[in-house]
Amino acid sequence: MVNPWVALEPGADPAERAGAIRRAHDAFTADPAGRDTSGSGHTTARGAAPHAPSVRPVVADSWRRSARARVSPDGTAPVELPGDELDTYRAEHPLSRVMPLFRDLMGTVAVDGEHLLAVCDARGRLLWVEGHSAARRRADGMNFVPGAAWGESAVGTNAPGTAVALDRPVQVFAAEHFTRTVHTWTCAAAPVHDPHSGRLLGAVDITGGDRLAHPHSLALVQAVARAAESQLALEAPLPVPSPDAELSALGTDEAVLTRDGRALRLSRRHSELLLLLARHPEGLTGDELLVALYEDEHTTPVTPRAELSRLRRILGDGLLRSRPYRLTAPVATDVDTILRHLAAGAPAAALAAYRGPLLPSSQAPAVRRLRRRVHGQLREGLFARRDPELLSAWTASPWGAEDLEAWTALASALPHGSPRQAPVLERVRALDAEHGGHRLP
Repeated sequence: MVNPWVALEPGADPAERAGAIRRAHDAFTADPAGRDTSGSGHTTARGAAPHAPSVRPVVADSWRRSARARVSPDGTAPVELPGDELDTYRAEHPLSRVMPLFRDLMGTVAVDGEHLLAVCDARGRLLWVEGHSAARRRADGMNFVPGAAWGESAVGTNAPGTAVALDRPVQVFAAEHFTRTVHTWTCAAAPVHDPHSGRLLGAVDITGGDRLAHPHSLALVQAVARAAESQLALEAPLPVPSPDAELSALGTDEAVLTRDGRALRLSRRHSELLLLLARHPEGLTGDELLVALYEDEHTTPVTPRAELSRLRRILGDGLLRSRPYRLTAPVATDVDTILRHLAAGAPAAALAAYRGPLLPSSQAPAVRRLRRRVHGQLREGLFARRDPELLSAWTASPWGAEDLEAWTALASALPHGSPRQAPVLERVRALDAEHGGHRLP
């Protein structure tokens, strides 16, 4: 099976692929409303899936997000953290604690391969850019420098920005980058999380030439990110301010904010907004919220601004500020609780705290991604533990009742000869038949 997160499939000609992608990019940026990502010259419906194989779905989706964020394909990255501000910010950033590890594991690779090692924060702002001197001089020309904003909403598709946007490792090759000045580069990046809380801290990236368009570069950054999380897990947890309020968003479409002993039920849209702001204490710009919340490409920045104004009036007491939009006090979420338990290797505690999928009816792209992540990591934790009682509790829940893999895992986890095995196996066979009978031997 071809890995969709790797830029080139085995045996592909890099020059031929780069040319096909460049033609698709030219067509897309010439008429983004047409959304032609096929390189075929035919336009696709606004927001439609791309024609394979010219542009990978992950890239086509990122191009659409970039266009909706009004990124210019001929622009350059702005510097958001200049001089002393950058020094102070990165000295206090949690990833400063693992920079020696990044240098040990990737520094020589970057220098010997004429590549760059880069580390960004959770908004895609570059904190460190190190490596081969000639590559650094070239990178200066596109503002790939410490302090520059490389989030998708600033410069479009790129490995560190897309990795933090999707919260998963990704490789970006040549003209897959949304901004033309980056078309001669290839990069691979993987997100790094606080292992104690599950919070996204940023991403580690390797950037260079076409030689990086190989599965090994993606595997490298994934391994380095895991090593960083393992090292952070051995250290004391990062200090977390006491929450000013708590947001409950699991298993309900209308989240409940509890503050000063009062419970406030929020509308669906306000639930999404407050969840995203609580998960991003560093703040989000209007364009970032637009892309995170709305799939409809006709939606303008006026819409989230109006919702934020209403939310500010509802919250009161100066809890919500702008430029960027951010909460002025910590708001804990039940999502944080689940991820913290899973990071600590406690799936039983996570399952006990799990009240169902996150804002289940929400179609906001960022909420859907977080919902899949929480649900998927909890399942993986339960499968790895192989505890019949935990698996029984999962399959007895509304969200686990039709989970064939969970029922199969339960069947294999039960002791041989258990009286519970027969009904469990019967359920496995019934679900397998519903799936077409192709899941079991």
